[in-house]
Amino acid sequence: MSESIASPVLRKTPLNAVHRAAKSKMVDFGGWDMPVDCCGLVAEHIAVRTAVGVFDVSHMGDIQLRGPGSLAAVQQLCMNDASKLAVGQAHYSAMLYPNGTFVDDVIVHKLSDNDYLIVINAGTREKDVQWVRQTVGHMPGVHVNDFSDYYTQLAIQGPRAAETLQKLTSVDLSGIKNYWFTWGQVCGLHNVMIARTGYTGEDGFEIYIPSDEATSARVWGEVLAAGAEFGILACGLGARNTLRLEAAMALYGHEISDTINVFEAGLGRYAKLDKGDFVGRDALVKIQDAGGPKRKLVGLEMIERGIGRDGYPVLALDGKRIGEITSGSPSPFLKKNIALAYIPVEYGALDTEVGVEIRGQMVKAKVVPTPFYKRAKKTSTS
Repeated sequence: MSESIASPVLRKTPLNAVHRAAKSKMVDFGGWDMPVDCCGLVAEHIAVRTAVGVFDVSHMGDIQLRGPGSLAAVQQLCMNDASKLAVGQAHYSAMLYPNGTFVDDVIVHKLSDNDYLIVINAGTREKDVQWVRQTVGHMPGVHVNDFSDYYTQLAIQGPRAAETLQKLTSVDLSGIKNYWFTWGQVCGLHNVMIARTGYTGEDGFEIYIPSDEATSARVWGEVLAAGAEFGILACGLGARNTLRLEAAMALYGHEISDTINVFEAGLGRYAKLDKGDFVGRDALVKIQDAGGPKRKLVGLEMIERGIGRDGYPVLALDGKRIGEITSGSPSPFLKKNIALAYIPVEYGALDTEVGVEIRGQMVKAKVVPTPFYKRAKKTSTS
């Protein structure tokens, strides 16, 4: 007797019905039913670069470490130095395996002296929670809580993001610096966390609201209404990916993974080896003492006609395979074909020409500086 194999049930954010009603294109993203395209990828991308867009990022995970031992736990768990954080400040960090490769990259928020919130990636949620419990759950004075399903997380991104969100809150957003956060009223909801963070290379905010469907749908609608005068668009994961690629921001499973170490990924500046012991530190010291990594992550710009896609081989000009593309796409804003790739350090100097194998043919590219796109700094913090 044959058995039918049931297809996995996709998880849904509280805004799933809103996305489907809007006829957004939905895909399976790490086990989640998520919008990849809401209004057209290029239009969404340009809206974020020039005005404002809003993303449903409620699939992201949230782990709270609380108690008198919480700082010690964060310090053991993550490579950046959380002792430098002030209350209301966040920073980029990563959880590592003992060999110095990535469990996940994270953002650590200091809620109070004994309370930290670690925001983790969606595709690694269950693995990350298990890793945190296994690594620091036994430490004295720390309680680990998975609050991932408690929040709907919205990312309001772009040069008009502050003007859009300011209509919906009495909090003076100009007083929130990049990678800082506060609590306040948003859309009539109390104690909403408002963080000046994002994954697009633009200014913007991420807000954390209660995860019930009615509240989530109401706030989503109010954000779209507030940004209407600026041309706000609802944005999907496709634009989020091209935006973060232009800004050369790492994506788990692409630029970082359990087979890539911190120095290869070019993220050594976030690994504070002098702060004391943490998981992965010894391995990083050994790599450093041995002269550093043998390969590096570089930016590529196609010289000849062709698009270097994820997984395509990178070749020396003599045809020898030397690496592969981790993320590649046309750049909607820069109007170039760009990619990130791992190649040996001896090929990594700027302007070095290499080849990308596209449908059996070698197409020329060159090593260029990253990020490919960097937003202009404003004189004002608003």
